[in-house]
Amino acid sequence: MKSVPVLCLFTFLILGVGDAMAGSIFPYKAHTEVLSNGLKIVVIPMESPGLVSYYSVVRTGSRDEVEPGKSGFAHFFEHMMFRGTKKYTGPERDSIITSIGASGNAYTSDDITAYYYNFAKEDLEKVVELESDRFQNLFYSEQVFQTEAGAVYGEYRKNITSPFALLNEKMKDLAYDVHTYKHTTIGFEADIKAMPQGFEYSKSFFSRFYRPENIVLVIAGDVEPGKTMTMIRKYYDSWQRGYVPPKMTPEPPQKGERTGEVAYPGRTLPILNIAYKGDAFDPKNGEFVAALLLGELAFGENSDLNKKLFLKEQKVQFISPSFPMNRDQGLFQVFSMVKKAEDITYVRDEVYRTLEEFKSKPIEEKRLSDLKRRNKYGFLMGLDTPSRVTGGLARFVALTGGIEAVDELYAAFELVTPEGILKAAQKYFTPERRSVLVLKGAQQ
Repeated sequence: MKSVPVLCLFTFLILGVGDAMAGSIFPYKAHTEVLSNGLKIVVIPMESPGLVSYYSVVRTGSRDEVEPGKSGFAHFFEHMMFRGTKKYTGPERDSIITSIGASGNAYTSDDITAYYYNFAKEDLEKVVELESDRFQNLFYSEQVFQTEAGAVYGEYRKNITSPFALLNEKMKDLAYDVHTYKHTTIGFEADIKAMPQGFEYSKSFFSRFYRPENIVLVIAGDVEPGKTMTMIRKYYDSWQRGYVPPKMTPEPPQKGERTGEVAYPGRTLPILNIAYKGDAFDPKNGEFVAALLLGELAFGENSDLNKKLFLKEQKVQFISPSFPMNRDQGLFQVFSMVKKAEDITYVRDEVYRTLEEFKSKPIEEKRLSDLKRRNKYGFLMGLDTPSRVTGGLARFVALTGGIEAVDELYAAFELVTPEGILKAAQKYFTPERRSVLVLKGAQQ
């Protein structure tokens, strides 16, 4: 079945059919409706005989955990949402999902908690019923809550054995002072350890954030918008408003470079992590959009620096950029695993040298055009199944509340010039915005 959507997308690209939707890069027609309670639904019919993907995007992640001592609850509810309701217990729900052959899961990050299922079209109403039930009527006892809280702490202890998880935790703590991006998605360890005593708080968290105005449903595949909306109204119309936006504290401007070392108790090659304060996601911010492209140009697989350090000199296991889209001011980061400790300073200085080059002279127009084309077609060819459509849209939905930002971002990419890349480099990649960590393993 997968070859059918791919062929359709390829036809869009070759024949230019996608241009029929005035300037739109997104190749499918989306039908959007908002219920009276604020719940937004985006239905995307596409060629996928018999298959449907159903995403419930909660526009809450670890970013929203503003109360001191309460980090980690967004991720915690990713676990609790599988515990069931009075109508369908967790095991009963699991049995139904298994019986219809559906597959699904959930994930949490800084700006999003998402739940998804992929299933046959004839089971759409059952999935709508099950999802609407748990989002409105989640039920768990204090004992179940405490058991799950203990499991989350076990997850933290397992994850932190990874050098990359430890480095991520330390970098967030170093780079941020007051914003909630200071803690990782799973939360501060002290808060996780105290979580079993937070039963009453957990009910407050669910009541504030799991409300229709804060959630968007994205449904793609072999669906009819009219019939789908009738099902949605039937099961979600009675859901009451009640979302309480968190009172976010903006991160103050950083006034100087921050550095540190991380001691990892196990064996690992050294890892260099260089981070710069960026901006919140905004397709209208030309410098931010240019910076997203700059990351790949300077540090991606086809970059001159990767060819030098990885292929030619073989001083690193890898060098890679991470320039994410965030609801608030995120970090533009460069990671490198260095083969020898004595080369850490050299690799760091090569990163700085590369950025200085991007600040001092515009890149070749062809390099920029080639990257734009690869990004565009890579995005489009990743929309070949319902699950990849819903999954590919989820973060845009979490950041902005809709899918319009997809077209806005790719239109903005087309406007980026070599001079725009230069200006972005000059704005973001300064010592005042920089935090640097080096992780080293235990001495062997």
